[in-house]
Amino acid sequence: MSMGDYMAADRETMDLILKAVPQQPPFRFVDEIIELDENRVMGAYRFREDEYFYAGHFPNRPITPGVILVEAMAQTGVVVYGLYLTMIHNKVSIEEAKSLTTLFTFIEGVEFNGIVSPGERVLIQGEKVYFRKGNLKTRVKMERENGEPVCFGILAGTGVKVS
Repeated sequence: MSMGDYMAADRETMDLILKAVPQQPPFRFVDEIIELDENRVMGAYRFREDEYFYAGHFPNRPITPGVILVEAMAQTGVVVYGLYLTMIHNKVSIEEAKSLTTLFTFIEGVEFNGIVSPGERVLIQGEKVYFRKGNLKTRVKMERENGEPVCFGILAGTGVKVS
């Protein structure tokens, strides 16, 4: 398949990639992959009211910590997207792509425009800046279902074999 011949991922491929995400509950912040192709990814996550971090952040006024919002953006915009790009660029199976662990390598210009409360569902979009030699850099943004922005920035990661 040449670079110009790619197609958007089908539902079966998106489900396989979602199952391959190494982060697991209670630290997995992607429920669904909505769109996935060579240039972008879109995923969704609903922050459950019983998430472990709400008890202390903050008692009587729970809000989602900023570091968790960044992690959610990374899991969709770098991990999910990186698994897909590794499969199509390196022509490997999901099992081979899954053998890599994504390490965070870069965060730039993350800004927060609002808070996320327990029970809210957010949409996370990532747009490829580049993917080369196993390194992925993306522009990511998170917004509420009504399109209201929550946060955005540039994130990068690399897939490595960990023994």
